[in-house]
This record gives sequence, C-alpha cells and structure tokens, in this order.
Amino acid sequence: MDFIGGFASYLLPFLIVLTVLVFVHELGHYWVARRNGVRVEIFSIGFGPEIFGFNDRAGTRWKFSVIPLGGYVKMFGDAGVASTPGGELPTMTADERAESFHHKRVGQRAAIVAAGPAANFIFSILLLAALFMTSGHPFPAAVVGSVVPGSPAEQAGFQPGDEVVSVAGRPADRFAELSGLIQAAGPGPIEIDIEREGEESTLSVTPEFVTVEGADGQPVEILRVGIGAESGPFGILRSVGMGVSETFTLSAMTLSAVGEMITGERSTEELGGPLRIAQMSGDVAQVGIIALLWFMAILSINLGLINLFPVPMLDGGHLLFYAVEAIRGRPLGERAQEYGFRVGLALVLTLMIFATWNDLVQLKVVAYVKNLIS
Repeated sequence: MDFIGGFASYLLPFLIVLTVLVFVHELGHYWVARRNGVRVEIFSIGFGPEIFGFNDRAGTRWKFSVIPLGGYVKMFGDAGVASTPGGELPTMTADERAESFHHKRVGQRAAIVAAGPAANFIFSILLLAALFMTSGHPFPAAVVGSVVPGSPAEQAGFQPGDEVVSVAGRPADRFAELSGLIQAAGPGPIEIDIEREGEESTLSVTPEFVTVEGADGQPVEILRVGIGAESGPFGILRSVGMGVSETFTLSAMTLSAVGEMITGERSTEELGGPLRIAQMSGDVAQVGIIALLWFMAILSINLGLINLFPVPMLDGGHLLFYAVEAIRGRPLGERAQEYGFRVGLALVLTLMIFATWNDLVQLKVVAYVKNLIS
C-alpha cells in the first residue's frame, strides 16, 4: 500500500477495532473485580499520559491515554499497570485489605485475571452469532444445505443437514473446499463420508460435467454433484451454537499455526504486529462493515488466546503464579515474581520488536527508507 498517503484511511479502522477489543478485555477484568469487592482505581484505554477521562461514583478513573496500543485496569494494591504488588500492602488497614486485589483469595484473583480473555471469547461468540443471524456465514461449514432435484447427489441419497467429513479420503472443513476436492478426485464414482444425526456413513456419487463461466469469462467444464451450502441467516439458538463452534475452530487453528511456527513448519514472516493489523483493518473496512466485524471477532479470539499464554506480564503468567500458589499453599517469593516479570517483559518486548520488523518488511517500509537514503 501507499504507506504515507493511505495512513489516515487505515489508522481510523485500526483504532476503532483496537479500542473495542481492549475495552472488552479490560471490562472483563473490571466487572469480575467489582463483583469480588475490589476497588478499581484506573480503567485506561491506552498507555502513557491521559488525554481525557472522568471519575465515576465508585472512584474509578476512566480515561483514554496517548499510546493507543492496549490498555489496563489498575486495582487497589497494585504497584503499576502490570498488577505487581505495591509496597503498602503490609501496612493496610482491615478496611483497605477488604478492597485490595492482592488480599483476595487465590481463586478470586485467578477469576479476575481470567475474566479478561474470557470476555474476548464471549464477545467473539456474541458478535459471530449476530452476524450469523443477520447475514449468514461467509465461510460455511461442509454441511449440505440443499440438494438439487434430479442431481447425482439426490440419486446418491444426500439430504439437507448431512455433514461432509471427507471426499475421496481427503478431509473437508469448509463447504468451499468441496468443489476443489471433487475436481481433484476426477470423473467416476467418488466415496464421500458424511455424518447424519450423529451416525457416520459413506455415500458413493458420480459427479456430472456442467459448463460454467470461468474467471476469464470463457466457458469451462467442471464436475458437480448438486449440493448447496447452508447460506443462512440462521435462528438465534443455531447462531449462538455456531458462534461457539466457530470460536473454538478459530482458536484451534490459531494455536495450530503458532505450534507450526515454533516447530519451523510455518514461516514466522506470517507473524504480524500493530502495523500489519492496521493495514488489514483498513483493507477489510474498505470491503464493508460485515468483513470488518468478522475481522474484529477473529482478532478478539487471538487477543484472548495470546493473553492466556503462560508468560509473566500476560494474564496467563499471572494464572501460572496463582496455580503455583494454590499448590504450595503460599505465593511465590517477591524475588521469584520479580525475575519472572522481568523475563516476561523481555519476551513480550522481543516479540513486539520482531513482529513490528516483519510489518516494516512486509509493508515495504524498509525498502522505502533504503531508497530514500541510497
């Protein structure tokens, strides 16, 4: 993209997406903290100096800060935005201890910390369910929605609601994959494994040749069996169920991709940072609001997953410390926690620098700067 000229059009969608997701995440922490009697001192969207804000009746300062790359909830007893214990904890009065995050039971603290990622997953489920109810599914699962009368599929016994498991032994997850798998299998009988009402079976179907318009506008022959996808819109209960299923599927795909990067099966060049997210936000915003909402749901899932990684500084790191505390019956020593947070900070900063460098290379900013100085 034209990095300089297109900056404004990409920045606004990025800020909207990031602000919504950060607000949802921090609201999860805030809501569960307040339910457990913790006083929340600051609810910030962004880091650094405050731009504007207000105080609510409970004494919480709600504010927007100058660096819009995240956010935090500072609770009573925290030393800073990373929720490390403050030095005043031992001298607190009984009333202050009742409102202090660090004086809550380990189960309460774990619930407060886990509520941030949980809020991101819940937000994704609800957002996806709303999309399924209003506009259907742009990438439907490999489920038969309709069968063309007189088609090979009808003759083979396909019925609406059949879930296609594999085509000629090759697994299928999305309906869009079926056509390619059928073309790859070639003419002649094809065995398609399906699941119907919880029971698996195999149907043999012989595709027919049909003539369609190709991408270049010229007629082209393809193989077709005569089934259509579930297009939607769907009912509320079905949509919520699909939202849960889609969130689980996208989470599994993300974790699989991370695992492949760790083992070297996948290039780490795919790892993107804030600049790449800004570019993608602008790109999908130009496609339309539906595409932007889908992108937001996917990012919300990724935000929830990343925060659950067992790295100090992230929610998962805190949960790891609390698990150790629950097993030992007492928290880790201050020095161990301090070293843990230092290591976590180093890992997070290293990952951010690496991802940002990938962004600069992929967006050709590095090449642009080299041309300026050469």
